[in-house]
Amino acid sequence: MHKTLIVTNDFPPRPGGIQAFLHNMALRLDPEQIVVYASTWKRSREGIEATAAFDAEQPFTVVRDHTTMLLPTPRVTRRAVSLLREHGCSSVWFGAAAPLGLMGPALRRAGAERLVATTHGHEAGWAQLPAARQLLRRIGEGTDTITYLGEYTRSRIADALTRHAAARMVQLPPGVDEKTFHPGSGGDAVRARLGLADRPVVVCVSRLVPRKGQDTLILAMPAILAQVPEAVLLIVGGGPYEADLRKLALDTGVSASVRFTGAVPWEELPAHYGAGDVFAMPCRTRRGGLDVEGLGIVYLEASATGLPVIAGDSGGAPDAVLDGETGWVVRGGSPEDSADRIVTLLQDAELRRRMGERGREWVESRWRWDLLAEKLRGLL
Repeated sequence: MHKTLIVTNDFPPRPGGIQAFLHNMALRLDPEQIVVYASTWKRSREGIEATAAFDAEQPFTVVRDHTTMLLPTPRVTRRAVSLLREHGCSSVWFGAAAPLGLMGPALRRAGAERLVATTHGHEAGWAQLPAARQLLRRIGEGTDTITYLGEYTRSRIADALTRHAAARMVQLPPGVDEKTFHPGSGGDAVRARLGLADRPVVVCVSRLVPRKGQDTLILAMPAILAQVPEAVLLIVGGGPYEADLRKLALDTGVSASVRFTGAVPWEELPAHYGAGDVFAMPCRTRRGGLDVEGLGIVYLEASATGLPVIAGDSGGAPDAVLDGETGWVVRGGSPEDSADRIVTLLQDAELRRRMGERGREWVESRWRWDLLAEKLRGLL
């Protein structure tokens, strides 16, 4: 692998799926061969201290820009060019193609031999907007490879690129640490602490925002409870939608059967997945297709933990489920569809076991971080 400059606005300790994706990939590359150029998470004293402490723990060099939002401005481009030359890098990996990939031509002129730009869910939204489509087209022409999460995002992004740029696209989804997410991850302890030891548990692990579909699960609970009276919905995570969800549970009359954990530290997430019998996140597409699920790594983490999964049909979410084998895909936003599939699983222990084992096998054979990091090394 060429020595590589990773240019990204999304990097820990800022939380999020893209951040975790890039960090996990970076940790599996040769630390002597990478330099990370990233934004600063927060400008508060606490944020700066947290960022400095995180960076000091990394096995590779991390250079922070003073801004909290890294954009391809002339100043940021000059800094990226300077870092490329200073550290002798000959490859660049843009952590998010849009908009950072617009710096590609300048870095090429500065000596970069390989330019790889990774896309996530938001680039599929860009591809629907005329001005943004033109920017994506420029990014495609200015880089060697644009990566995509799955078929949904590939088809939409490719439509905005030239034929030659689309032909150079390569799939590079996030992976799962199968040694961290596994059936013995500590779920029994979480269940005992929450007083759920003997109850059927439907767990949803995600940021609390409307697209994810926690409200759909709450609206499904009356139908679920009618057939599985002891069932409980465990909502794991924090976010701006929490107050609305709590009110919805109260208004729906199911608050006694819905538990909110709030934000959970990353190291405790595997145990919270393991606390469930079924994982469900019936995500839906919003804002005319601009707010869409790129992939849904939570489904794969749940599968690695040995749970059957219920996924919504938003964007690339179905790419993270073998429909009928590791779980089911339902209409996002449909409480009826969600309730039907969840009840079926809660009432059939053998089906849960079979789907959970198939999901674990699939993750081990297809979605391990080491396999995907090897693919990235080849691209760079």
